[in-house]
Order: sequence, then C-alpha cells, then structure tokens
Amino acid sequence: MLQLLSLAVRPDLRPQVFSEPFVAAWPKFMLHDETAELYFARPNLDACLDTAFAVVDSTHPEVAVGRAFAVPFVFGGPGRERLPDGGWDTVIRWAHEDRMLGRPGNVLSALEITLLPSHRGQGGSGVVLRAMADHARALGYRELFAPVRPTAKHLEPFTPIGDYAFRTRDDGLPFDPWLRVHVRAGGTIVKVAPASMVIVGTLGDWTQWTGLAFGSSGQHAVPEALVPVHISVEQDHGVYVEPNVWLRHSLAPLRSDFDRLQRAERTVSSRLGGSIVKQEF
Repeated sequence: MLQLLSLAVRPDLRPQVFSEPFVAAWPKFMLHDETAELYFARPNLDACLDTAFAVVDSTHPEVAVGRAFAVPFVFGGPGRERLPDGGWDTVIRWAHEDRMLGRPGNVLSALEITLLPSHRGQGGSGVVLRAMADHARALGYRELFAPVRPTAKHLEPFTPIGDYAFRTRDDGLPFDPWLRVHVRAGGTIVKVAPASMVIVGTLGDWTQWTGLAFGSSGQHAVPEALVPVHISVEQDHGVYVEPNVWLRHSLAPLRSDFDRLQRAERTVSSRLGGSIVKQEF
C-alpha cells in the first residue's frame, strides 16, 4: 500500500526524493524552468515541508518510491479572481509573494506527482492524488488546484491544447490518462493554462537537453515536449512555452464528516428541547 508522508514528518526521506532516479524521470529540458527555484531552492522549500511529500510502500517505509509537491497560495483577492493563464510558473510566483509578505494561503496547488517506474501502471497516482487531497483538507485548505501536464499530449505536439484537453472517450472521461485520473478522483477541468511553463536556452542548450541539432528557424517537435519548441537560429535561442490544464478538486468535508456534524446538531437540538439550532462546527 502506498503512503504519502510529508517531509516535515519524515525529513530523512528528503535526500531520496531529490536523488538521480527522480531527476531522470523527467526530460532534461524540464529541469530548466527558472521559476522552479522559487519553490525548490532550499530556503523556499523549507517553508513548504507540510505540503512536500515522499511516497513510500508500507512494506518498505524507509524507501521513497515517489514524490509529490504542492504549494499554498492566496486565491480570490484582487488580481487573483481567476486561475492564471501562466499556470505552474505563476502559481509558484504567487505563493512566493505570499510567503514574503506573510500571507497564509487559503488554497493549495499541486505541482508534481512522480512515481518511479517500478510503481507506475498500478493505480498508484490516483492513490497519491487522493491522499494529497485528504492532507490538504486536514490542513484546512478549501480547495486543491492542479496545473496538470497531460501525459500523452507529447504524442500530438501540433494539436492545439484546447482541442486536446477537452477531448473525451466514449464513456465521457478525458482522453488523456493523467487528466482521467484527476477526473476519476473528483477533479473538474476548469481551463487551459496556455503558458504554464517557460523554458529558454541557447541552441547549444537545447542540443544538450534533447540530443537534436537545430539547423533552421521555426517550430521543432522535441521528444516529450507537449508543443513545439520555437527555434531561432539567427538569435541563437529556443523557447518552449508549455501549456497545462487547470483542474479543481473541492475539499468539502467527506461524507463521514457530514454525518458527524449532523449527529452533533441532533444532539444539540435534543438538549434544547427539540429546538432547531444552527451551530458552526
């Protein structure tokens, strides 16, 4: 059974979740989004350990087989009435700004769920996602959002993200496997984040990251990239603007919590002679 353990509770697992097997699970170019430092650099991550996790198999709790990260941020105030088109990058910036100003977040955004190959394809991602939602609920957050990276979109880099994100199967569930996991876990697709991650490098950088040579300007499909990379030979740079898909998970109390509240209300009512009493719990 997979378990989600915060790094605040299990700091001994922190080196493992940043070890080479987890780094190798991502395309090299994905490791060069500079905004990520606002979350993953040590002083910043130290402030988020309650929502940074190792995933372990209960039979070997000393070994991390997955990792997950989320960040609290303030949502609903001026300038933050809607989820940002800038997706992953913008929510990290918002969260960093909130920390610097001492503003406690009222919602949580998932940033990543990664399982090692040995534990993929067994429904584990859905287990981790539900555990993250339960953890967020227990911490008092009212909603869990996620700028989701559709896992099969890289097979169709020239398909517009809006067409892809809302494509469904015959059963009405999303066509994309990772979007489907979110919807099955109770998530709702909200919108596309067209500029969720921005990764910039020289042609030499992109050759190092991908093993490809870029001899002409224009849009180039790159393995595991969701959309083409914009290459300028004349300016010696490549720009990758990755779209993601915003999903929302409501963190309303679970059925058991509603039952507990109803029992409490009935008890209060009986003690007051059957009067209907509305009580905040």
